Amino acid sequence: MKDIETLTALEEIRLLEARYARYADEKRWMDLAGLFTVDGTFTPQDAEGRPLLVMSGRQEIAETLTSVNGGDVTAIHMLFTPEIEILSPTTARGIWAMADLLFRGADAPPAAEGLPPFRTMRGWGHYHVSYEKVDGRWLIAERVQTRTRLEFE
Repeated sequence: MKDIETLTALEEIRLLEARYARYADEKRWMDLAGLFTVDGTFTPQDAEGRPLLVMSGRQEIAETLTSVNGGDVTAIHMLFTPEIEILSPTTARGIWAMADLLFRGADAPPAAEGLPPFRTMRGWGHYHVSYEKVDGRWLIAERVQTRTRLEFE
């Protein structure tokens, strides 16, 4: 790949991740799921490295995130310090430092299985992501969320 192609790919992936965080904060779960490949996966883990959920495919990602974040839930997602490696013209991988806050009001659905009941969650960790370029567009093929710390109130 030429330098300009690499730089373009890096910027397109950064914009993809910016949309991911914004769609999550806006509770636009179908749009967020559309950032994944058709068979993409998303696996958030707890601080001990145990999977909390394993979501496969756009429909399951959208339905699961809707069910655990519906009602009176406000989310704030932040992504930092991307380490992106372009592997080929159509594949890449990245690691993003991340932090998130979840605020759950009285009308919030039950917390995801494996999490204690909570009103506020503060989390820190990393997203480990594999990307694929499909029909000229970078998408998330696999996303694993690792945690360095989770706090609940």
